Amino acid sequence: MVWFSKFWLLGFLLVVSTSNTITCVNGAVSKTSTRKIRKINSEGPYLGLVVPNAFEMTPLLQSPSFVADDKLAFLDISGRRFRIGTLETKKVIIVMTGLGMLNSGLATELLLTLFMVSGVVHFGIAGNANPNLQVGDVVIPHKWAHTGLWNWQRYGDGPQDKLPFESYGDYTRKIGYLNLSDYNNGAVNMKSSDNLLNNVWYQPEEIFPVNGIPEVRQHTFLVTVDKHYFAVVEKLKDMKLVGCINSTCLPRTPMVFPVERGGSANIFVDNAAYRKFLNFKFNITPIDMESAAVALVCAQQRTPFIVIRALSDLAGGGSSQSNEGGMFAPMAAQNAVNVVLRFIALLFS
Repeated sequence: MVWFSKFWLLGFLLVVSTSNTITCVNGAVSKTSTRKIRKINSEGPYLGLVVPNAFEMTPLLQSPSFVADDKLAFLDISGRRFRIGTLETKKVIIVMTGLGMLNSGLATELLLTLFMVSGVVHFGIAGNANPNLQVGDVVIPHKWAHTGLWNWQRYGDGPQDKLPFESYGDYTRKIGYLNLSDYNNGAVNMKSSDNLLNNVWYQPEEIFPVNGIPEVRQHTFLVTVDKHYFAVVEKLKDMKLVGCINSTCLPRTPMVFPVERGGSANIFVDNAAYRKFLNFKFNITPIDMESAAVALVCAQQRTPFIVIRALSDLAGGGSSQSNEGGMFAPMAAQNAVNVVLRFIALLFS
């Protein structure tokens, strides 16, 4: 009788489970939203615009170039609002991600999974690691790196010592490291003393491309933007950007610059020493908290992308004074939007 009772209980659970699946479960997207997504996609493809925060998105939504769809202006899914419309007469879907790598990656993945998107333009403001550029300039990097994935080496080990799991292919010393003792304050005879924090080794990301073999990883540290998109950047150099906010004007009128690399991590960098390190070590100009995640998701999804970032502050400042970002962020956000609008007009001209 014991086996019969167990069999009966298993059958009951299967019936309940099946009944719940049929009547209650529609996946993460409701039937109503699924119908709307089908309708939206039937009128695609779209250009996806991904932006971190509301104050960076607002100038775009307020631009006369943006026209919201008169039948379905937006669709809310999983805490994200996907705004549908046209920008410079091109059909677009705009999504605000929120702060950080996780938010930007999730929002981009949802965008590319749910909607028929032909390419992605990510834009916003960023800190500046390049002393040759100034606040207000708009930079468009050729490649993006995630600089926040580290293997933190134990004290006593050095560059010649293998990292844990390095032999399994999980970690590598090929990209390079930051020796924290190089930045000790009060070094004796110009030589750094030991630091218990030792070294951190920069690591590539694991991605699983849609056209690859599931669960077979690929490693990437630098993600290259779309070749065709990046070719348009040369046509943006003569743009006239905003150089004043209230009564404060910059030393020169901001300009658009193609640069070699940008870097992202879940770190707000307001430190001159680390800013200089990133620029020297990796040739990074803009520093932000989202772009590399967008780049990695687009690489995984094999979707063309480009990132446009306006410099709002010299990360770490030129002195001990407060960060410039609080003053110049609105101006930088407007400059980023102006460049995005011009870029889209040229891309589809």
